[in-house]
Amino acid sequence: MSLYLPCRFALVWLALLAACNQAPPATEPTKKAPVVPGPDLATLTDSTAPAALLAYGRQYPGSEVLIRTRLGNIRVKLYDDTPIHKANFLLLARKGVFDETMFNRVVKDFAVQGGQTYGARTIRLKRYRLPPEIRPEHFHKKGALGMARYDDEKNPGRLSSNTDFYFVVGEKLAPNQSQAMAGRTLTPAQVKAYATVGGVPSLDGQYTVFGEVIEGQDVVDKIANEPVESDKWPVTDIPIKVEVVK
Repeated sequence: MSLYLPCRFALVWLALLAACNQAPPATEPTKKAPVVPGPDLATLTDSTAPAALLAYGRQYPGSEVLIRTRLGNIRVKLYDDTPIHKANFLLLARKGVFDETMFNRVVKDFAVQGGQTYGARTIRLKRYRLPPEIRPEHFHKKGALGMARYDDEKNPGRLSSNTDFYFVVGEKLAPNQSQAMAGRTLTPAQVKAYATVGGVPSLDGQYTVFGEVIEGQDVVDKIANEPVESDKWPVTDIPIKVEVVK
């Protein structure tokens, strides 16, 4: 008995034989994530962070960042005379740390706070803190960018958080109101700002203000009006992406 294959089956058979003799396709090499210059975040401590961040800021300067949210974008100018806070924000932005965070505390007519961590990269981030860089000329008018701090009883030096930042919302205040809330003598320019723009003068001198909104204050206002849970976390999450743009 002879083996016989119809023509179409013979062609299939030959194709299978040819496929078996072919070398497997070469796998493409795994692309490595680009290395972002700057100090290793895992090695920074309260004592070593200031010098490391100052050196980083001199070598890799920047002045503006863009914060993207589902409600729109916020463009922020960072102040030169708060160099440690500025360099820290630039470093974390470039390393993608803020891209795994969200706005986690929203208090209408007061402030919106972001930088709460939830991603794999930020969970591993060491919690070093920053020395205060409080400047009288940088006050808590609406749109000011400040850094939060925690555990005042265990933190008498009022060291700032390295990730948790906030934007001031506040309300417009009459001169006597802003002066009483500030607990210090305000300059005429500050009194005018609190009356025409608004803000939270009771925070002055307590937290470091290291930047301000230059575009997208309406987005901050939208965030401030989001429905929140009892702990002030927005009902619908507001993840953020931060990019150094200038």
